[in-house]
Amino acid sequence: MSKKVQHIDIEIDKLTNSIENAFSGDSFDTELSLITKGDLIYVKKGNGWQFDWKYEFEQTERHVFKLTINGNPKVIQGLISFSDEKDHLFMHLIESAPFNKGKNKIYVGVAGNLVAFLYKESWDRKYEGFVSFISKTQLIEHYEKTLGAVHVGNHKMVIFPKEALLLIKKYFKI
Repeated sequence: MSKKVQHIDIEIDKLTNSIENAFSGDSFDTELSLITKGDLIYVKKGNGWQFDWKYEFEQTERHVFKLTINGNPKVIQGLISFSDEKDHLFMHLIESAPFNKGKNKIYVGVAGNLVAFLYKESWDRKYEGFVSFISKTQLIEHYEKTLGAVHVGNHKMVIFPKEALLLIKKYFKI
């Protein structure tokens, strides 16, 4: 049984080279790792998360990664789910932690960090940074401006190598 395709609807609030405390401006190095079954108790709708991350975790063709601050692996800042389409990566879901959303968010740059990771993962898999996803209508222009994504029709967005490399270099030392 497959769920309908999710439209990506996260705002890229700021492109940083890590994540930044929204109040102090302090920058924190991050790491990305595969989510574990034990992590799922923290990322439920009852805890303020918007999506069903347990469902994503159970999809064998998908990879779910968590973003954490170095030295603080228990506090998940954001999540991303993607699949390997053998010539590019397809982003299924992306979400900032509930405390990183809205006017009173604690950290900015979470979504940018997650997307940069996905571009790098695509590059490392020899796909030259190619990534695709389905966008909500009202965010198509936002993704074109912030990520350099190209709208190829029917809500589908594609990231090409030049734009991917710009964001990879911003977040990762390559």
